[in-house]
Amino acid sequence: MAANDMRSVATLLMFLNISMYVVLLGLGGWAMNRAIDHGFIIGQGFDLPAHFSPIYFPMGNAATGFFVTFSLIAGVVGVASSIAGFDYIRSWNSDSRPSATSAALIAWALTLLSMGFAWKEIELEGRNATLRTMEAFSIILSVTQFLYTIVLYG
Repeated sequence: MAANDMRSVATLLMFLNISMYVVLLGLGGWAMNRAIDHGFIIGQGFDLPAHFSPIYFPMGNAATGFFVTFSLIAGVVGVASSIAGFDYIRSWNSDSRPSATSAALIAWALTLLSMGFAWKEIELEGRNATLRTMEAFSIILSVTQFLYTIVLYG
């Protein structure tokens, strides 16, 4: 593949990924806000519930808290990866290639972790449409971020 073709593919994947990561962050922010607003409220003189988890989410299942937390982390790192990739794609020289590739690789690893919790959440069932959308974005991003990393590296 020619250099201009690789640059075009990298640009397309970068814009696709940053758009999807921003959506993932928005949905994850909604879930986190809902968990904070509607989580456990323990008053004075009350004990914690028997199966209390500090990552409790009122919607979803036992994997939801972990999934949302790691999706937010993957989303932030994914956006940062796209910003580093933008600098590399703009100049398209070997000076900024290592930083763009390593940022993309870290974002991909965190997205894979998020995807793993998405699969666990799917297995446990009992989640709403917003969480299903987050799961789909996380799974799709694990593939597109991998392709983006390969294009930057190759």
